[in-house]
Amino acid sequence: MTGKTDIAPILRVALATPLRRLFDYRAPAECAVPIAPGMRVRVPFGRQRLIGVVMETALRSELPEDKLKAVIEPLDDRPIFDRALLGLLDWAAGYYHHPIGEVLAAALPKGLRLGASLTAMEERWRLTAAGRAAHASGEPRRAPRQRQLLAALSDAELSAEALEDRLGPWREAGRALRARGWIASAEKPLAPLPQHPLPPQRPPQAGPALNEEQRQATERICQSLEAFGAFVLQGVTGSGKTEVYLRVTEQVLAKGRSALILVPEIGLTPQLVGRFRERFAVGMAVLHSALTDQERLSGWREAFSGAARIVLGTRSAVFAPLPRLGVIIVDEEHDASFKQHEGGFRYSARDLAVVRAQRAAVPVVLGSATPAFETLHNVEAGRYARLPLTRRAVQAAAPRISLIDLRANAHHAGLSTPAVQAIERHLGAGGQALVFLNRRGYAPTLLCTACGWIAPCTACDARLTVHLAAARLRCHHCGADAQLPERCPQCGFPVKTVGQGTERIEETLSGLFPDLPCVRLDRDVVRHRGDMEEAMRRIASGEGRILVGTQMVTKGHDFPNVTLVVVLNADQGLFSTDFRAPERLAQTIVQVAGRAGRGERPGEVLIQTEFPAHPLLASLLAEGYEGFARTALRERSDASWPPFSRLAAVRDSAATAEAALAFLTEARALADPPRGVRLLGPAPAAMAKRAGRYHAQLLVESPERALLHRFLDAWLPRVESLPSARRVRWALDVDPIELF
Repeated sequence: MTGKTDIAPILRVALATPLRRLFDYRAPAECAVPIAPGMRVRVPFGRQRLIGVVMETALRSELPEDKLKAVIEPLDDRPIFDRALLGLLDWAAGYYHHPIGEVLAAALPKGLRLGASLTAMEERWRLTAAGRAAHASGEPRRAPRQRQLLAALSDAELSAEALEDRLGPWREAGRALRARGWIASAEKPLAPLPQHPLPPQRPPQAGPALNEEQRQATERICQSLEAFGAFVLQGVTGSGKTEVYLRVTEQVLAKGRSALILVPEIGLTPQLVGRFRERFAVGMAVLHSALTDQERLSGWREAFSGAARIVLGTRSAVFAPLPRLGVIIVDEEHDASFKQHEGGFRYSARDLAVVRAQRAAVPVVLGSATPAFETLHNVEAGRYARLPLTRRAVQAAAPRISLIDLRANAHHAGLSTPAVQAIERHLGAGGQALVFLNRRGYAPTLLCTACGWIAPCTACDARLTVHLAAARLRCHHCGADAQLPERCPQCGFPVKTVGQGTERIEETLSGLFPDLPCVRLDRDVVRHRGDMEEAMRRIASGEGRILVGTQMVTKGHDFPNVTLVVVLNADQGLFSTDFRAPERLAQTIVQVAGRAGRGERPGEVLIQTEFPAHPLLASLLAEGYEGFARTALRERSDASWPPFSRLAAVRDSAATAEAALAFLTEARALADPPRGVRLLGPAPAAMAKRAGRYHAQLLVESPERALLHRFLDAWLPRVESLPSARRVRWALDVDPIELF
C-alpha cells in the first residue's frame, strides 16, 4: 500500500458483505446532487455492481488514486438515514461486532436494498394516438371491456388503482389493447409528501378518565418530552398501560412530533393498531415481517416522508426513519421476541430503542407487568425511573391464584379433576375459561409399547410431535414432516400417543363440553392473515366460551369475560439448565394469570404442578413477581450471571460434532483474555443436532462491559482468520438471552 493520496472527495461506502470495513470510492465525475452520508450509491465491486450506503466523506484515501474506482451513480437525492439514525446503526455495528454493511441492510426494506426509489411510484395509463383514433371510431366493436377501458382513458391519464375502482378487473382487456398499441403505461412518482409532519386531521378522541397512578405516570413522561429519560411503566395486567401510551402519544403529536411503538408479536399488532387508529386521525404505518415486500416498502416510505406520524411494529421497526421523533414506546419489553437471536445481525430491539432515544434526546417508555431482570436492575441502579400501576383500570380485583397438586388429584388427558370442575363452574356462571399449555400439536411423543420405539426426528436430537388432525408427524425445530403411521415401523405393533399438546386439550374439552364452542390459539391455527382477528372476534363475541392456547395468548390480549385461567404443565421451566428459565416461567405464569378477571367479575387462576412446594412457585404466589425477582436477582448476583456480568456467545454449526467443537477449540486457543474475562467451553448445545447440523457454543464472560468489548475487538479478527472459520457456520451473539 502506498502513501496517502489527496483526492476530493472520497466516499467511504458500507456494503452488505461479511467484511468489517468501509470501501473507498471516488465521487462520480458528474453528479446532479452532492453525495452526502446516509445516501445510497451504486458501485462496482469486483465483477458485481452493489448498492451501498455512504458513511462518510474524506479528502484522503489509503489507496493510490489509480486503484480507486468511481461510484457509478447515486440513487437518492437526500440521505435515507439522517445523522442520528446513521450514528445509531454505526454504534450498533460496533456494539454487536457485526459488519456495518449488513447492519444497514437489516435496517432497510428489501425494495430499498435492491434500488427502489425513495419516492413512491405508481403505474399510470394513457391512450396513444392510435388508441384515440380507435376510440373515436367506436373500436373495438366486439370487445365491450376494451371499449370501456378506452373510454375511461379518453379524458385523462389514470392510475392502475383508479382503473380498478372504476372498472373492476381490467388487466386482461389492458393487455389486449397494449398489444395493439392503443394504450401505454409509465411509472411516475406520486405527489411528493410534505417534509414536515402533517397536523392531525381531527382532534384526538377523548379516552377514559385516568386514575391517579395513570395520571402521574403520564405527567412524569410528558415532562421529559424534550429530553432523554428511560421510564419503566410497571403495571399489573389490566392496569391500563395502553391508555398511558395513548395519552403520551397525544402530547407528542400536539408538539408536531412522531411516535414509535414497538410490540413483540405480530399477533398483538391489529389489536393495538385498532386502539391507536380509533384515538388518532393521523397517518400511521405498520411494519412487521408478515407484510409483503411492497407493503413494508410502502410503510417505510410513509414513515420517511413524515406522512406517518405514528409507526407501530415489531422488532425491526426500531430502525424506522421518523423525522422529528418524539417518543419511543416498547410494549411488553421483557419479551424474548425483541432479541434477534438467529441469522446474521443479532441485536436487541429493546436495548437499541433505549440507545436511539438517548441519541435523539427523547423519552423511552418500557412497559410490562413483568419487567426483565436487566430492566429491574437498571431501575435499582437509578438509570431508569419506575412508574408503578398497581391497580386494575376497571377496579377489578386481582385474580385469586392457587395450585393443584397433580400427585394428589386424578387427572385425565392433562386436565385434573379440580380443573375440570372449575371450568364447569365458571362456564355455568356465564364466564369464559382460558386453558394454557405451552406445547402445540396433539401429543409430543408417538410410542410403541411393544418394542419401545419413539418417533424420532432424523435431523435433530428431538422427537417428532403428533399432529392428529393433519395425520402428520412434525419436528418443531427443523420443520421435518412425515405421515402419521398407525403401526410401529420396527415391529408392526399399534402405536399410541403420549402426553398432551393444545390440539389434544381442545379435543378433550370439546368432549367434556360439547355444547360450548372451543377456540384454539397457537401457530398451527394462526397461519394466515386474518386468522388472529377471526379468533379474537369469536372470543370477544362470546361465541368461543373456552380458549386453549400457547404463549400466544399471554401477550397483551384483553379478554374481559375470561374469569378462569388454568395453567397446565407449569413445571417445564423449573429444572432447566438455562439460568434465565425461572425468570421466563415466572413471567409466563404472571402474564397468563393476568388474562383472568379483567372485567367486572372476579377471576381465578389454577396452576397444575407436580412440585407445589418448589421455591419458585412458593415465592411467586407469596410475594408476587416483584418479590420473586428480588430473590432471583440476589441469586444471580451470587453466581455472577447477567445483569451482574456481561456475556457473549460464539455459536457454530457444522456437518459433524467434531468439526463444530474443533473450530471453537481453535478459537479459544487464540484467546489471550485479560484479567476479568473468562472463556467457558466450548461445549455442545443442549440440542446438539438440529436441522441436520451439529451445534456448539463458547461463552465469554466479564463483570465489565467495556472489558468484554475490548477483548472481542482484539480477538474476533484472529478468529475470522482461522481456516476452519470457513468450514463452519458461526456467529457472535452479544448479550444472549438464550443459552442453547
